[in-house]
Amino acid sequence: MREFQEAYPNPPAMQLRRVIVRDGLWVVEIVSDYGGQIYNATLIIELRDGKVLRETRYYAEPFEAPEWRAQWVERMHR
Repeated sequence: MREFQEAYPNPPAMQLRRVIVRDGLWVVEIVSDYGGQIYNATLIIELRDGKVLRETRYYAEPFEAPEWRAQWVERMHR
């Protein structure tokens, strides 16, 4: 995840809306501004032994992943 975030060419501005933490599970709500395109996002972060085990992000409006980050993308079929 760190490599993905550091490679992002133009990171969005993010506004934190709220964070809920329970037993190693974090739910984070943010608003992301991608240069005028606004997305509401929810992150679900699972921790084990103080480390991130899994992170899942949901965006209100889906968009295609750019080619520069293809190595981190798992295509899902609808």
